[in-house]
Amino acid sequence: MIELWHCADARSFRALWMLEEMGLSYRLHLLPFPPRIRAPEYLEENPLGTIPLLVDGATRMTESAAIVEYLAGRHGPTPLAVSVDEADYGAWLDWLHRGEATLTFPQTIVLRYRHLEARDRRLPQAADDYAQWFGSRLKAVERTLADGREWLCAGRFTGADISVGYALLLARSLKLDERWGDGVRGYWERVSARPGFLRAKAAQGSDTPLPR
Repeated sequence: MIELWHCADARSFRALWMLEEMGLSYRLHLLPFPPRIRAPEYLEENPLGTIPLLVDGATRMTESAAIVEYLAGRHGPTPLAVSVDEADYGAWLDWLHRGEATLTFPQTIVLRYRHLEARDRRLPQAADDYAQWFGSRLKAVERTLADGREWLCAGRFTGADISVGYALLLARSLKLDERWGDGVRGYWERVSARPGFLRAKAAQGSDTPLPR
């Protein structure tokens, strides 16, 4: 059985959401955030102390966007993937990884230096700069949705929307959603209304965002 180590509303939510969208059986291990500090025994499973950790037989993975791609390929076929024969295959891969590398990364700086560090170690300027970086990069989502499309690529909901949708979930928990345009707000309403999203929220047993 697939096993997933997860913290509520952390990056591992991508993997949990994908598991629910695909209807796969899994065992969920819920951890406090950050696990490397608050659950040191987890280091025996993942010496990096990061989440997610997904174990599927001999396969062990720790990159959330890669897990979405892996589950689609290994446990598909699924319409959540875009095949190499489809015109939007490149766009799917680009959005899938942009959700993590471009949209989530700057938010982790905000999370650390505005919320998690001790007050005397916080860096407001760095947090503000990376919040602005996130907002600038999010404009690409707004532009893509400007033609009235519901989803980012292939004319349907895919793993790319899970990847980018998680970045929006994190942004809301960090209060970085105040300047969202109408296109992004409407998109968030659609992704967060997905039955798979709601089941993943229920599975983690909490709507509480990451600690502030």
